[in-house]
Amino acid sequence: MVLRNGFHFSLICLIGICLVGISSIDDLAQGAEQTQTTRKPNVIIFYADDLGWGETGIQGNPQIPTPHIDSLAKNGVRCTQGYVAATYCSPSRAGLLTGRYPTRFGHEFNRIANVSGLDLQETTLADRLHGSGYKTACVGKWHLGDGPEYRPTKRGFDEFFGTLANTPFFHPTKFVDSRVSNDVAEVSDENFYTTDEYAKRSVEWIEQQRQSPWFLYLPFNAQHAPLQAPQKYLDRFESITDPKRKLFAAMMSAMDDAIGQVLGKVRELGQEENTLIFFIADNGGPTQGTTSQNGPLRGFKMTTFEGGTRVPFLVQWKGKLPAGKTYDNPVINLDVLPTVLTAAGSKIDPAWKLDGVDLVPYFTGSIANKPHETLYWRFGEQWAVRHGDWKLVVARGGSGQPELYDLASDISESKNLASENPAKVKELQALWDQWSHEQAAPKVVDQPNNAKKAGNKKGAKKKAAAGSAT
Repeated sequence: MVLRNGFHFSLICLIGICLVGISSIDDLAQGAEQTQTTRKPNVIIFYADDLGWGETGIQGNPQIPTPHIDSLAKNGVRCTQGYVAATYCSPSRAGLLTGRYPTRFGHEFNRIANVSGLDLQETTLADRLHGSGYKTACVGKWHLGDGPEYRPTKRGFDEFFGTLANTPFFHPTKFVDSRVSNDVAEVSDENFYTTDEYAKRSVEWIEQQRQSPWFLYLPFNAQHAPLQAPQKYLDRFESITDPKRKLFAAMMSAMDDAIGQVLGKVRELGQEENTLIFFIADNGGPTQGTTSQNGPLRGFKMTTFEGGTRVPFLVQWKGKLPAGKTYDNPVINLDVLPTVLTAAGSKIDPAWKLDGVDLVPYFTGSIANKPHETLYWRFGEQWAVRHGDWKLVVARGGSGQPELYDLASDISESKNLASENPAKVKELQALWDQWSHEQAAPKVVDQPNNAKKAGNKKGAKKKAAAGSAT
């Protein structure tokens, strides 16, 4: 009787243990599923260099196929009025990674990247994400300071593989692989082509990120001069007879392939619906220098006309953003940081004094207003303000006086309406004057020209000559 009762008791205990075990297994499975669905989103920023507003298939160029770039628009949102806060390389990157107008902290010209770098008091997107548990990598062109304290691994990135500034595509200069050392090293491999190698390292790095959400910042040096490409890409464009244009097309095709490899790895790992992806150009194309095309836009890189400030701007987040949506209100690269941080569950602190906004509710339609009623630019003697659809601008190649355009009906900035609308000119001038007063003086200028007044035509011409050599 004792044995039987003892047996019954043991059996009951065993059944209980099994039930508890089953419950625990179910809990573990549910926990794993919950972890997968509630994990913070991964983030990719593809940042093209000197691309030009009209240079992808989705932007209307049939000459150079860009299926992988175009897929981001087909699976996400294409912003027809996407802007950057600066008209060339280093200040554009400073704005992207801080979410603040680079003029707020004196980062107005490229030369600051040679003298010092991104202000050490500024907090980068990588800093903020790293602090909330993200793994972070910068692969590509940095251009925010050469000194050790300014390099990516000191600005929130776990890893850096790329160049500190502009570079050839073969035998890149100022190259750093932080897995080896944070010091600059020579690249002697004859087959090393930056665009291809950036894709390989990015894919490898993503593969390694299993336990944590991750942020990949991939600022290509494509399409910046010098124009260089391997033969395998040149062979795709035998019908293009202009040698310079053929090189540009080959470089573009290489960049599209690189983006395709990264997107393919994300899909392979089953992370596509949990990855927020941006494709943006750093500024307008330089046009004659590389054959880059800005479509109907007036101006080019290093001008404050639309051709300098308006860029391709694509955002994909499957399952969270509508697919194939065209968004026509102005957005700017300053919006990337608050959009990413909000998606990652971080609260934006007003003390950060960000100039960007979270774009997700605007893209989904939960907020009907425009993300920005007013946008501003200052680049030495060139400047612009956009308020609603009105734009007041002083730009190289213009009259040297403030010119007024209605962008809703004149995307090409071809009809100056200043003389017909003096009240509107005064209104926008006052907006820009107030904003400019709030900005810091440039810490370093490309060409000191203190004797010239902003907007002076002669000074603008001198600036143009200096800019062409930058």
